[in-house]
Amino acid sequence: MTKINIGFIGGSGLYKVPEIKNVKWKKVSTNFGNPSSEICIGELNNRKVAFLPRHGKNHTLSPSKINYRANIEALKKIGVENIISLS
Repeated sequence: MTKINIGFIGGSGLYKVPEIKNVKWKKVSTNFGNPSSEICIGELNNRKVAFLPRHGKNHTLSPSKINYRANIEALKKIGVENIISLS
């Protein structure tokens, strides 16, 4: 498994990070069900990073529908070492 330095979980209004380069979207399943979205994996300032839009790619999930446990487990499964949650 490749280590990913930082995983970002974006809140309302943050659905993508244009500065991330070499972007690939990865679908991840977890023991808790599906996370909010596929996970964007790429590079930011020469570091491997991941980005997960908390409300889905197009803000389709209300706060009560967010599967927080799945989101955290999905980031862990792809090798994220640190998580920053933005809102």
